[in-house]
Amino acid sequence: MPEHRSGVVALLGRPNAGKSTLLNRLVGQKLAIVTAKPQTTRSRILGISTLPAAQVLWLDTPGLHGGSAKPLNRALNALAEAAAADCDLALLLVDPLQGFDAELESLRERLARHSAGVFVVASKSDRHGAGPALPAADFSVSGTTGEGVATLLGAVVPRLPIAPPFYDDPDQLTDRSLRFLAAECVREAAFEELEQELPYSTAVEIDSFDESRADLVRIRARLLVERDSQKRIVIGSGGEQVKRIGKRAREALEALLETRVFLELWVKVEPNWAQRPRRLAALGYR
Repeated sequence: MPEHRSGVVALLGRPNAGKSTLLNRLVGQKLAIVTAKPQTTRSRILGISTLPAAQVLWLDTPGLHGGSAKPLNRALNALAEAAAADCDLALLLVDPLQGFDAELESLRERLARHSAGVFVVASKSDRHGAGPALPAADFSVSGTTGEGVATLLGAVVPRLPIAPPFYDDPDQLTDRSLRFLAAECVREAAFEELEQELPYSTAVEIDSFDESRADLVRIRARLLVERDSQKRIVIGSGGEQVKRIGKRAREALEALLETRVFLELWVKVEPNWAQRPRRLAALGYR
């Protein structure tokens, strides 16, 4: 029997470096939400690639950013740092347009001292041409087109420990529940529909997830904001804005669940939710 390898690979980098797009490409399914706005990812999301002689657990992480005293940003940085500490191999994704600065070089050096090491990966190669777009890059990939992904995977697997699979079901793509993925679909819709800074003041909580009917899933979700003025904006004139968010979210949920979805979406004011560590933990941001 050929030896089998299994291990955890953390996807690290700045906000909007292409980590979530790459994760979705690696597992062949949309697990992580992707928007043009930075700091979209707020939780560690596990994606599972089961191969004939290996199983790779990919950890998508919130974007690393410094200089902020906000509890939410501190919590997101802590999630990324914990993933880096727990992994067998780290992929440091860098958008060439963002550059490879001294802070990223310091992070690369810290990761390199980890027993399994680190690959620097230039992302978004479909936008910047073929080959490593950065002098520091070991690989160049595009999560959008798949360019370079097979080469990267071929280099990752031999770096993993010899071990049996973590998950027995070869069709399992994540350890996250459908409730979590549903909340992420709603949050992605809010990010896409809302302007400027308002998306960063929103969170989503699933109140109920009813799969009792084979042909219909009924979901009740709350979209949390911090102030009454934000609630009025999210609802919009005559409720038009929240209807657009709900429509976009429902379409994403139906694609994910492969069945009809009835989505009931409410907007609730919860002052300072992003400033309260216990609330952040309850929402999955710790």
